[in-house]
Amino acid sequence: MSDPIVMRSLDEIQFWSRIMKEHALFLSLGFTYEQNKLIEEAQQFITLFERIEEKLARFTVNSDLRQIQAFNSEVYQAAVAIWSYKRKVLGLTLRCEIQSNNYPLLIDHISREAAYFANRIKDLNEGKLSPEPDTIIQENLFFLRIMADHSKFIGHLLDPSERKLVEQAREFSHDFDQLVFQAVDLDSMRPQSETVPILDQFLDQNRVSVVSLRDFKKTARDLIEACRIKSNIHPLLADHTFREAERFLEIIDLFETHLSRLNQ
Repeated sequence: MSDPIVMRSLDEIQFWSRIMKEHALFLSLGFTYEQNKLIEEAQQFITLFERIEEKLARFTVNSDLRQIQAFNSEVYQAAVAIWSYKRKVLGLTLRCEIQSNNYPLLIDHISREAAYFANRIKDLNEGKLSPEPDTIIQENLFFLRIMADHSKFIGHLLDPSERKLVEQAREFSHDFDQLVFQAVDLDSMRPQSETVPILDQFLDQNRVSVVSLRDFKKTARDLIEACRIKSNIHPLLADHTFREAERFLEIIDLFETHLSRLNQ
């Protein structure tokens, strides 16, 4: 029988290694030509995560737990390294030592995702699999903020003449900002496992909003790929944000399954 830690580790690495590789690509595309050292570093991270993907392909859900833990440690180091690189770029940007086409919020956004990835791998290597109520709220808070950021990036990267789409993006930004504040309030209340109905309602509300945003991102992605709307959004970036919304929905499913077991 497959070890749940092995299965979860492989799933996290498969999803987030691709995300990290794409982050490096997006950063490199946003740098100016004279920032060649930063571009080279970004390309090194692309290579690093490609190698991780190649190693990942050698494992299966029946792989030995100790081998997976060793691989997790290697991936953890890579995630920490790209987090450090992103924070360095953010620092250079905030101090106006470089000017690029990478928004400071975008750099902070992708560094938060690198930290999340590193922490997930660390938790799995420590045998932490089942979420606690506090974890459920915190993870939703993390992803709600990610979705709010995506909405803002989309609105700013669409051509201003795409007025209807820009307005839709702004509405999503406002919606997810409100959900972030709700999650902060709920986190401060610290509901325990016996208050499962509150968490159920919290997840249901989040799901409705994420499904709407996911569908909007899918439409935008398809239109961008078909060159039917005007924007500065790379087709891969459009798909990237769509996949992260899909990931959030998968995590909501996992949490709802966990809560239903507690309720039995």
